[in-house]
Amino acid sequence: MHAALGPWAINCHAPSAFVLTHWASFQARSWTVMAFARFLVVLLGAALASLLLSSCADASEVGVSYGRVANDLPDPAKVSKLLKDNGITMVRIYDANSAVLTSLANTGIKVMVMVPNENVAEAGTNPSYAQQWVRDHVKAYYPATKINGVAVGNEVFDSRPDLNSKLVPAMRNVHDALAQLGLADAIKVTTPVAFDALKQSSPPSAGRFKDNIAQQVMKPMLQFLKQTGSYLTMNIYPFWAYYNQPDDISLDFALGNSNSGVDLTAGVLDDDDDASHKYYSLLDAQRDAAYSAMDDLEPGVSLSVTETNWPSRGTPPHHGGHGHRGGRRLADDGDGVFTIANAQAYVNNLINRVVAGNTGTPLRPNAQMDVYIFALFNENQKGDGPDDIEQNFGLFYPNMQKVYPFSFQGGGGAPSGGGQTASWCVANAAVGDARLQAALDWACGHGADCSAIQSGASCFEPDTKLAHASYAFNSYYQKKGRAAGTCDFSGAASVVYQEPSMCSAKTSWCVANAAVGDGRLQAALNWACSNGADCSNTQPGAACFDPNTMVAHASHAFNSYYQRKHRASGSCDFSGAASVVYEEPSELSYIRSSNSNLLSAYISGSEAACFHRGPELKQQQCILKERMHCHLGVYSVKL
Repeated sequence: MHAALGPWAINCHAPSAFVLTHWASFQARSWTVMAFARFLVVLLGAALASLLLSSCADASEVGVSYGRVANDLPDPAKVSKLLKDNGITMVRIYDANSAVLTSLANTGIKVMVMVPNENVAEAGTNPSYAQQWVRDHVKAYYPATKINGVAVGNEVFDSRPDLNSKLVPAMRNVHDALAQLGLADAIKVTTPVAFDALKQSSPPSAGRFKDNIAQQVMKPMLQFLKQTGSYLTMNIYPFWAYYNQPDDISLDFALGNSNSGVDLTAGVLDDDDDASHKYYSLLDAQRDAAYSAMDDLEPGVSLSVTETNWPSRGTPPHHGGHGHRGGRRLADDGDGVFTIANAQAYVNNLINRVVAGNTGTPLRPNAQMDVYIFALFNENQKGDGPDDIEQNFGLFYPNMQKVYPFSFQGGGGAPSGGGQTASWCVANAAVGDARLQAALDWACGHGADCSAIQSGASCFEPDTKLAHASYAFNSYYQKKGRAAGTCDFSGAASVVYQEPSMCSAKTSWCVANAAVGDGRLQAALNWACSNGADCSNTQPGAACFDPNTMVAHASHAFNSYYQRKHRASGSCDFSGAASVVYEEPSELSYIRSSNSNLLSAYISGSEAACFHRGPELKQQQCILKERMHCHLGVYSVKL
């Protein structure tokens, strides 16, 4: 992440002027020699500038945070092989464990070690202690183990606020100890800060640190990081913001899926490029809030993300943690949000954009993004039990099986060989509506089936340029067999490996999975009814109350929610309690066949089609409509 380049060490995280002072002592004996010297200076400067640009352009990497708060994890030697086998090039540990550091020797994997919180006070008040710590936990393993960073504490402001005054002195003492051993250029000192160190994060340009740490701790810390060519690290979890504000933040925005973007920078950036005003990722909005807070105190320091992820299951604790700030919670305490599908989408979207070099933000278009995914394993001794999300952040189970598919080379967990990986083509909102329209017109004129996005057709809604373009681009891409180059459209589209929220013209239904049991079905049913499903007809005495079974009522609620979400990907999951079917459910088929005359009468407006229809009962629903409603979850039609 911060490799030294001999005497010309270049730190992509901390831009600084590069001066060729070594030529000052050159004593030319003639004008010819001086001219030649000037030529060499220009040539060398150009070469170094090129090196700087290429080094920084390729600097961003994705690593993992390797926590070990568990009693069932594999031994460090097996973990080292697991990291290598999966192409993981950076790892962060929460101490400087000898067995772990030894196992990582000669692997080429970059390692960030940590001075634990309980040692920060001693390191901050006793330079000799810091020197001994560095000798014992860094020098003893370096360079065989490629240690490239020392984190002093972790989220000190949250977990040990009594150490606030000791934090920067401890960082200085550790840095000085590294410098005495000649290691300060290769190994940088930082400290991971929780995102809730910010008192304000919206809009991102107004990000500011809390008053009790801004001037006393953060300002001198940022000055230290800038002076030493280091960088601030922050633990950022977008799921907390979504969990607390589900009505204000879309799930796609939080996960980094394809979305139409959110304008959070109006009046901040130049008005000549509307696309640059939009955020397409909640993580980017939070990064920019952190950058704004940093720049308010000491401009020019860069940021790495030392923890981020999305839990694959579980219930959030009713307290802080991971930068959580209180707010309105989802009614179901997280059901349907903390799922394997969402975790997989978040992680693969993150990896794919870093691998592609797409790491800038609206306020920092050229920003790098070194990031550590938390965590390597599910850790069974964290939190309050197996249902606590704290135990469900892992990429791997303790048996070293993946929790969900992923690939650190990008591609959304594509298998390394055999068979073609599923992929989709989605529109790039950043190019603007004009370019999307031109590309959409081209796709529809060259083989894409665009009939479903015409006015009144099944995929006309949502009526946005982005949605229509994504539909057309993907139709063209799939019809061309997902061949290379068939999802470009002059930069207006890109391939994704996680199924996007895209309308499908193919009719489908969402039905309950009886195998999960009534308890899980009830919980999922409650969530659906609280989040947009029309459940009025399954109440006692209503048209769809019978059959009075959990499976029937859950299927009604699940399908109502699914249809209202336009059959979007992920809207029929309910933590495994439901699944999509593409054949009309048998009970509905029976209704259609046995009531064909009634259906014809209903369509023609015949009074025979309705129950007790009369002037005084014009709000009464049709029998057929009610019966179809029970299985389809369609909206009721008043007569």
